[in-house]
Amino acid sequence: MKLFSFRKGGIHPPEKKLTAGTAIIEVNLPRQVSVLLSQHIGAPAVPCVAKNDVVTRGQKIAFANGFVSAHIHTPISGKVSSIGKITRPDGTVADAITVTAEDSDHFSDLQMIGDAAPVRTDREIDVLTSHDLIDIIKDAGIVGLGGAAFPTHVKLTPPTGISFDTLIINGAECEPYLTCDDAIMRTQANDIIDGVYYLMKAAGVSRAVIGIENNKPEAIRAISSASHRHDGIEVAVCRTKYPQGSEKQLIKALTGKEIPSGTIPSASGIVVDNVATALAVYHAVKWGIPLIERVITVSGDKLQRPLNARVPVGTLLSQIVELAGGIPDDTGKIVIGGPMMGKAAITLDSPLVKGHSGIVFFDKDEAIRKEPCPCVRCARCVEVCPMGLEPYLLSLCGYHGEKELAVESNISDCIECGSCTWICPSSCPILDNIRLAKSLIKNSKK
Repeated sequence: MKLFSFRKGGIHPPEKKLTAGTAIIEVNLPRQVSVLLSQHIGAPAVPCVAKNDVVTRGQKIAFANGFVSAHIHTPISGKVSSIGKITRPDGTVADAITVTAEDSDHFSDLQMIGDAAPVRTDREIDVLTSHDLIDIIKDAGIVGLGGAAFPTHVKLTPPTGISFDTLIINGAECEPYLTCDDAIMRTQANDIIDGVYYLMKAAGVSRAVIGIENNKPEAIRAISSASHRHDGIEVAVCRTKYPQGSEKQLIKALTGKEIPSGTIPSASGIVVDNVATALAVYHAVKWGIPLIERVITVSGDKLQRPLNARVPVGTLLSQIVELAGGIPDDTGKIVIGGPMMGKAAITLDSPLVKGHSGIVFFDKDEAIRKEPCPCVRCARCVEVCPMGLEPYLLSLCGYHGEKELAVESNISDCIECGSCTWICPSSCPILDNIRLAKSLIKNSKK
């Protein structure tokens, strides 16, 4: 069997897929949610409700503010108890709408879920145009669920003069520990494939390729079997290698196309979406359900019950962690997302957002960073960089504040995968310095 992969760079960190093969736990509807207005790339949404307003599960409570933005919906019925600042996992504050449910609201939601039925037949879906589907996706507030949270309706709108020819579906899930995508591929393959078909129609393409790493045999079998539901859908088995699931690397692996520096895939006629995004599109188009929940992995070597759970957006992360047995006593670091590209958290008293794919716990020994030593000029960071950059140089640019040199060295092409930091024998904080350089450049443009 042919294994697809990108050739330039990449690493092989321990997979640590502790929750592989486990069932998805369905988390009960909470009695209160805090829904952030900014849980996507682009401008924060603008509230369209006021304090004390009564809202219904699935109702739009904030409108997209501009082209690159996304609508926000409530996952529970109840009363808007507040609109104001709350704390995010990294300690920063952001605006959110808090909805609180009475018993009657809660029971009504449970009945609504139990009585749910499709809002469109297959025949009705078949006659929808590309514009119809993009409008449905936009109205449902769907964003990329692989982590970037880029509004999907924007991604499906090609630049002027460009038309799409291929849809790439990312099922690689190359981050250690994370198995939420694997879980939905194993258990909801037919729904995902229908979502892929709707995305194909929306993008106006006749070909879709789903890339899945070869460490997910059950998912490969399930998706391959379901792929026959619609013409033009292929499954490509990828070599297990990090960062196989990065957009440009997956495109290179599956199509052979190199996305030019400084450009995005859509400029080359390719649109890339995550398998979880395809599932959300299925729910929106077939069932009329906006993006109000997602599957998330909670994992860690010392965690009592690592799990995958389907959780309403706005649920406190601390409540999700309790299902996994609570925070281990010797925890030294908590990462939101995967360990390679995720961000450290200082609090779990913060709500789940659309882009959260995981909560990973590390013990105190794992969390301690080794004392950095001087760079030994081994060039291993250059060898593993999937974008063909010189990470050591970009790191120095950040350390010394050399913004112009960083721009000249194509720092914008850095995907922040962390391969350079992981491989460095001197424990240099390469990615940290690169992020610093990027922030300096961004701030200088304001």
